[in-house]
Amino acid sequence: MMHRYAGRRGLAALTSLAAALALAASAPASAAPRPVDPKVSSIVRADPASLGFDPGKLKVAEDGLQAYVAQGKIAGAYLLIGRHGKVALQEGFGVQGPGQTAPVTDKTIFRIFSMTKPIVSVTAMTLVEEGKLDLDAPVSKYLPEYANLVVWQPDGTTRPATRPMLVRNLMSHTSGLIYGFIQPTTPISQAWAKGGENRNDLTAREYARLIAKLPLRSEPGTAWYYSHSTDVLGAVVEVAGGKPLDVLVRERVTGPLGMTDTAFWQPETKRARFAQALNNGGGGPLEGLYYDYAKPTPYLSGGGGMSSTVEDYLRFVLMLEGNGQYKGVRILKAETLARMRQDETTPEIRRAGLFFPGQGMGFGLGFSLVKDDTVQRPGNGTFSWWGIAGTEFWVDPKNDLFMVFMVQSRELAMEFQRKNRAWIYDALAKP
Repeated sequence: MMHRYAGRRGLAALTSLAAALALAASAPASAAPRPVDPKVSSIVRADPASLGFDPGKLKVAEDGLQAYVAQGKIAGAYLLIGRHGKVALQEGFGVQGPGQTAPVTDKTIFRIFSMTKPIVSVTAMTLVEEGKLDLDAPVSKYLPEYANLVVWQPDGTTRPATRPMLVRNLMSHTSGLIYGFIQPTTPISQAWAKGGENRNDLTAREYARLIAKLPLRSEPGTAWYYSHSTDVLGAVVEVAGGKPLDVLVRERVTGPLGMTDTAFWQPETKRARFAQALNNGGGGPLEGLYYDYAKPTPYLSGGGGMSSTVEDYLRFVLMLEGNGQYKGVRILKAETLARMRQDETTPEIRRAGLFFPGQGMGFGLGFSLVKDDTVQRPGNGTFSWWGIAGTEFWVDPKNDLFMVFMVQSRELAMEFQRKNRAWIYDALAKP
């Protein structure tokens, strides 16, 4: 109500203010930033020497990958290395798959498996910025079935968990969940397999309900176990965002960045661009690893279900290098990305777990972190992740360096991690 002593001058001012507010309300809202043009390549070449690389030593990497192809160890691969936002080396090696003649290019589509995790984690953080998701809230706030978790005991029994699983535990793999295939013969892994861990006929939300019934390996927040955590995070994101995971990822990350070849499932029309492995998983629990990514199932795996190209994934990497922004399109605030790069682990958490990234490393909200570059080749602060078929990326802020590597070779995944670090940092003449 207007104050009765406002007087004529006050009445006139209030009338003008009301008119201005009415005009503002009737005016169209300012348009959201236009998405990055997918037709303009993310790859901007520069002379390697001008970016601080020794061209002769970069050739060692090229010759090395060509040798893997010539020896029949892989069908093909693609390596991209850059600094200062520009690319020093981009080259495809071999062909897209056994029996194929199509060469690997920056448009070849690879299953990126766990390189899905950073994309889904960034999607989650856009919801955090909007106040729709709370990192420190119990997962049960979004998925009620996570209120009554149990922890596996050495004698095969279970007991109720004494600590709640938090959203940030999912993003940092400190949730107590596991991947059964890492140690498939252990009793807990066998219990997970019997409980339906490997099903793909469920939606993300249904799969999260299934996982909630399985025993935790440890109390939440006490140990680092690589796990289905990001799959459960995908269900949390769906609840918090009010839409299916693929829609949220497309609206909040891949769409604005112009990543038109990055998706949970690819259309049949793109099949000619699919990369294929030399075998189908090598037997054991990962037999059938290389699923047909043009034949959708109900399951949208936030932890490993996407495929992409080098050119597309570079857009995501350059957004990370740009502190949340790429070509004028901001995905995250700089301070939000900085929060993702804070270590969520302690020496006790790292020692208690399994499959931790390595000595001198930490883990944040979706990325591994280099904490000690006296024992790791990338500089301190480097954040990265990889996929089970050998794909990998990293962003090294200390040296202003980035890389994207694509391949489909589970058997050589760890070997390529070592090789890429040696090739790239040996070639870095001007750190």
